[in-house]
Amino acid sequence: MDATLPSIVTSSPPPRTPSVTEVYEAHGGFVWATLQRLGVRQSDLDDVLQEVFVVVHQRIHTFDHSSKLTTWLYGVCIRVASDYRRRAWRRREQVGDDPIEEAPGASTTTPEDTAAGREAKARLDAVLDELDVDKRAVFVMFEIEEMSCDEIAALVGVPVGTVYSRLHMARKQFEKALARYKARDAHGGRR
Repeated sequence: MDATLPSIVTSSPPPRTPSVTEVYEAHGGFVWATLQRLGVRQSDLDDVLQEVFVVVHQRIHTFDHSSKLTTWLYGVCIRVASDYRRRAWRRREQVGDDPIEEAPGASTTTPEDTAAGREAKARLDAVLDELDVDKRAVFVMFEIEEMSCDEIAALVGVPVGTVYSRLHMARKQFEKALARYKARDAHGGRR
């Protein structure tokens, strides 16, 4: 007599959805850094960070655990940063230099060096502002923060090939934007 035993299906309970406070405590730094990579100005970071966590509060119930929480948060950051950049453009804000703060007497740089550093940062920011948000993030992570493509892919939640593609296109956009900026400077026009 060969009786088959009914199969026992054990299912684990669905993963618990974290609270907004838990998400903020665990990933607030990640969100902050991501917003910076996406072009949110230092002076606006607190407000835009708050906007991200308002969205997290409203949408955390939609997180289905099919990806890492950081990947989901990255998507929220992309959308909020895109909205931020559109608002700034519509208002025709010319976002100025963020102040560079140093302790008094802590530096041996001359005022000319400080001004040149601010100008270089402003130029870099202006050129980066011309990149698409997704491409800008990959470009900044790879070229400035020196992250590997594998690290970027894991962080963003896309295949490594997508990172290579975005990086390639970002470099092209960066070169074109830089050429336009240099041409404006050569003709005496300032941005």
